Amino acid sequence: MKPLQFSMSPFLFVVLIIFSSSWATTSADTHEDFLHCLSSLHPEDSSSISSIIHTQRNSSYSSVLEASIHNLRFSTPTTPKPLVIVTPLNAPHVQSTIHCSKKHGLQIRTRSGGHDFEGLSYVSKVPFIVVDLVSFRSIDVDIDNRVAWVQTGTIFGELYYKIAEKSRNLTFPGGFVPTVGMGGLISGGGHGLLFRKYGLAGDNVIDAQLVDVNGRVLDRKSMEEDLFWAIRGGGGGSFGIVLAWKINLVPIPETVTAFLFSRTLEQNFTNLLHRWQYVAPNFPDDIYSTVIVSTMNSTQDGNRTVVGTFISLFLGGIHELIPMMQERFPELGLVKEDCIETSWVESVVFLNGLPNQTLDILLNRTYRSVNFSPVFKGKSDYVHEPLPEIGLEGIWSQLLEEDGRSGSVYFVSYGGKMNEIAETALPFPHRRGNLYELYYNAGWQEEDSMNSQRYISWIRRLYSYMASYVSKSPRQAYVNYRDLDIGMNNEDNTSYVQASVWGRKYFKNNFDRLVYVKTKIDPENFFRHEQSIPPIFSWESCKEDHVNYESMYVAY
Repeated sequence: MKPLQFSMSPFLFVVLIIFSSSWATTSADTHEDFLHCLSSLHPEDSSSISSIIHTQRNSSYSSVLEASIHNLRFSTPTTPKPLVIVTPLNAPHVQSTIHCSKKHGLQIRTRSGGHDFEGLSYVSKVPFIVVDLVSFRSIDVDIDNRVAWVQTGTIFGELYYKIAEKSRNLTFPGGFVPTVGMGGLISGGGHGLLFRKYGLAGDNVIDAQLVDVNGRVLDRKSMEEDLFWAIRGGGGGSFGIVLAWKINLVPIPETVTAFLFSRTLEQNFTNLLHRWQYVAPNFPDDIYSTVIVSTMNSTQDGNRTVVGTFISLFLGGIHELIPMMQERFPELGLVKEDCIETSWVESVVFLNGLPNQTLDILLNRTYRSVNFSPVFKGKSDYVHEPLPEIGLEGIWSQLLEEDGRSGSVYFVSYGGKMNEIAETALPFPHRRGNLYELYYNAGWQEEDSMNSQRYISWIRRLYSYMASYVSKSPRQAYVNYRDLDIGMNNEDNTSYVQASVWGRKYFKNNFDRLVYVKTKIDPENFFRHEQSIPPIFSWESCKEDHVNYESMYVAY
């Protein structure tokens, strides 16, 4: 198979006004210079170049920008907008965009599916362009060799659909949500319904095509193993623009079993979840297990109560699942009537709350599920020891606050294959020793955005409350649940020490190797954002940061 082609003083006030006007003029000039540069590199291809450039003067601009925004917190009148959106059709378009952006001092934000939790794939506080890979969606599936080349703008729904067209016994261990893009998920490691069986999405990538800061198109062999390691979990937007991934396909049975099973506090939910912490990480690796905790009006007295929904996918039939659950987790009381047998690809539709939809819904890139709030703030944690019941009850108290009415907490069980893979195998370090991952969500409707700071303050209080129950030194976080609260880079360049504050939470000691790779591949830090990996700029900066760069070099 061949790779795919493709109170302010009056003086200060006046100074700021003058600076703002100058910035606007400079931005406009830079914008025009960028467009001229891009066109001049493709004089024989003017029609296709014009079709991939979307400026604020174009009628297509707003629709292209908004199509892949999955968090409306970053779709407001005051949200900074890109000067230009480029939707490249092939590798030369990407190479030219990088060249012209460097030449004219513009930052690049790269967007695959648009699910970045802090909008970093399409928002910046400095003049920038967006490279939107919506047209990079070719999928070449080789069933005989159980591999596929997939371009990075593909969403997982499209990939699952395409594989299922050729085989119901193979798939890829990708994301849970069908509209998530390949590029975004894999760049953070990426877990989903099959990660306890086969590891992360990044664990199952065997080659890639990337355009680096110098415009070179590299594959695994030419980029070498350090860079190949870094792009499969080191977070997006640091090392270049990935065009395509070569992935392993993994076997699945023709029939799988799924269930969604809810219990309230009045139905003994606290005891059930307390027990779940002990049994779920030790389930066979054929089981994916998550519990989503939120609130609802009680059917008994109309007051609000906490409700937990146990969500599981088992790679096998009901006749195998029920005896196993009765043996390992009898307290749940699961019976066959609670379960549904289906194919794996149909289980994706079912577990995403789309039971009345056909598989074609997987091809809809702009679908907005009613199960997810259109505006949200997220945070994450990792748990090494089961929470006592009093600790769980403290979460319930937070959820039952007025500002927590639309909040939720996800408990995602680890274990299985994740315990067998070294934490240095990829930049994603959260392997053995993690019972489960916590994802906190504060969500609200767009019309309620005037209260957004209340909801964000609420989730920060919940996060603070959880500090004594979760991982420490560092307090770990999942980079795909991007959270700028844990630290940010400076707008220009940032120090190793400053970036380590957030970097070790995402990557633990793998952060040092990522810095080494960044220094080697992009030493001038062209590809950057608020949480991009920084390079070590010079020996002097190493001395100032007390970094032994020489030992770092030798280590890798």
